[in-house]
Amino acid sequence: MEARSNIIETRNLNFSFHQGASILKDINLQVPAGSIYGFLGPNGAGKTTTLRLLLGLIKQEQSSIQIFGQDFWPNRMAVLKRIGSLIEQPSLYGHLTAKENLEVFRLSFGCDRSRISEVLVTVGLQAAADKRAKEYSLGMKQRLAIAIALLHEPDLLILDEPTNGLDPNGIVEIRDLLRNLNRQYGTTILISSHLLPEVEKIVTHLGIINEGKLIFQGTLPELQQFKTARLTLAAEVDDPMKATSLISRNFNVKQAEGQLHISIQNKEQVAEIARIWMQHHINIYQLTLLKSNLEDLFMQIINN
Repeated sequence: MEARSNIIETRNLNFSFHQGASILKDINLQVPAGSIYGFLGPNGAGKTTTLRLLLGLIKQEQSSIQIFGQDFWPNRMAVLKRIGSLIEQPSLYGHLTAKENLEVFRLSFGCDRSRISEVLVTVGLQAAADKRAKEYSLGMKQRLAIAIALLHEPDLLILDEPTNGLDPNGIVEIRDLLRNLNRQYGTTILISSHLLPEVEKIVTHLGIINEGKLIFQGTLPELQQFKTARLTLAAEVDDPMKATSLISRNFNVKQAEGQLHISIQNKEQVAEIARIWMQHHINIYQLTLLKSNLEDLFMQIINN
């Protein structure tokens, strides 16, 4: 694996289905090797179009896409041999068992037969290997589709909304599976989703796309820093009414669950508030900086 490098890199990637109707605008995607990269955005933002371009499912040979350090289109077949993917719904033969489905794809990939049992174990379907795919739950079908994508031991896994339509148990199963693939095998995973709370639990890096533009890219802590304008200070004091009156001219203060929640712009304002209260003999029992979760930050960014 290309440690400390970007497995996927696009430069000013643009795309439109019709002249004058831009779908993607100057997308500069950077997916580090060994990462779980969450590609986030509302429906219609351009997520699936980007993934289809990365896999050559949409032809645009003049676009600047590099995967594994190689220009994609001149090296398309060699690059695709190192990628596993699941775009939209899994393509399974319902009348065939899991083993039989895997055998069909094994022959096309040219893998050793032992890979069938290995991937069934990896995705936790070994006990249902002889069950027909049409009898599987949606979560099991998703896991079988991921097993197919893993047959040829790819270095990169590209998944478009892999938990879409799943119940909570199915979502947890897919999340744990992807985390294990990344940790145990070092598989780089690019996952598009609109289920923001779930993505927050698994990603190491993320990009946020809206209306065809990449409006943020980086790690989760970097996203928190990017949106420090929406920080909230939670304070517990001995005299909430007096404490509120002392700072209400310059800060928006609300009472919540026995605490004061104060909207601040930066960490320096924490010291400013504490200094004012101490000067007026307010006893401070606790000050906590509340960070927005990924869903809050996402909505803040796309609504700016």
